[in-house]
Amino acid sequence: MLHASISQPPLKRSIVSRRRFQLAGALVFAALMPFIARLLVSGADFEWPATANALIGNGIAVLLAFWMRLSIETYPGIRASYVILPTAAAAHAAIVVTLLLSRLPYDRIGLTLGFLLHAAWYYGVYFSVQRRAKLSIAIIPYGRANALTAIDRVSWLVLDEPRLDQVNQCDAIVADFSADLPDEWEGFLADAALAGKIVYQVKQLSESLTGRVELDHLSENSFGSLLPARGYFHLKELLDLAFALAILPIALPVMAVVALAIRADGRGQIFFHQDRIGHAGERITIFKFRTMRPIELDEAADTRAAAMTDDGDDRITRVGRFLRHTRLDELPQIWNILRGEMSWIGPRPEAEILSHWYVSELPFYRYRHVVKPGISGWAQVNQGHVAEVEEVNRKLQYDFYYIKYFSPWLDLLILVRTIKTMLSGFGSR
Repeated sequence: MLHASISQPPLKRSIVSRRRFQLAGALVFAALMPFIARLLVSGADFEWPATANALIGNGIAVLLAFWMRLSIETYPGIRASYVILPTAAAAHAAIVVTLLLSRLPYDRIGLTLGFLLHAAWYYGVYFSVQRRAKLSIAIIPYGRANALTAIDRVSWLVLDEPRLDQVNQCDAIVADFSADLPDEWEGFLADAALAGKIVYQVKQLSESLTGRVELDHLSENSFGSLLPARGYFHLKELLDLAFALAILPIALPVMAVVALAIRADGRGQIFFHQDRIGHAGERITIFKFRTMRPIELDEAADTRAAAMTDDGDDRITRVGRFLRHTRLDELPQIWNILRGEMSWIGPRPEAEILSHWYVSELPFYRYRHVVKPGISGWAQVNQGHVAEVEEVNRKLQYDFYYIKYFSPWLDLLILVRTIKTMLSGFGSR
């Protein structure tokens, strides 16, 4: 008989933490309340078609944002605070565009009020309950499942016997399906699934919680699951190009100011260009704003060292430090996106000399070139800038996670976290 081991007993979940309650509250706050408010304020001047369309539109926006959040929350490192505003804004914007294209009457004030109350409701839920909540997962004590207890972001319950009443307050169950589970535990998992409990395989749950694909466990069969979705791959190319063209009117004035600041800060070129390895292993030339002082020839004798940037690197200029902190030095890579060489989101392209070094030192490294490199990526928002082989090995695990779960939802999550990274300067050197 196995003995129970409980790291932290699962807490009873409040009604506010339940998704159905949150959805119902959002529909009341964001759809029904603006409708009632407009009805009371307008009185005899109440415009039924426009206000009714706003009621229906706000309701659909709440449902659409709820579905988007469910899709995004399957990824690790995600906090509700990261996605509340983007998903609510995207959903309500889609409703406004639909109403404009269909030429149906709509109530602007009602739609605006619905959006504001929608976001306010979910932020209220987050700060009152979700921010302090901790996921509770029960462990079937066989195989590699017990190793998950090293991850402290979760309250783990190691089960001592196959009884459903032990997992009533748990969010999910995890098991190592490659282990030789006794019949009673296999029956328990089937009963748990029939009872509506989520059952995770240890490998997928570990990837979800860490945001990495462990290289030590890769085999020839693993690469089939690491192939990116080709349909989204081509759609993303069109979205990258469209967004690059749309942002140019804003980016060009900003780039002009940055160029003047670099020129005023001292001698040297305004732009920096470097050969890097892109999609399918092709060599590309990327463009950035220069952030370092010009390197003399004798200083660059060790070309590999010259391609790296250390913490507190004394080659970085005053303006360059700010540009690196805010990631504004990457703006000229819009040109690489317009040329079809890069994406907004993807693994960062490495300098050619460093890429050849990593290929010789790290297994599977060249496989990261199966998708287009990006200006920002999953490794950048989780780990920041790295250069040494040991750090790059961990970075490669993040890159493989991005390739395996390649989707618009993961790109949206990276976009939201990139904004936070730009404001905080996380990982810059």
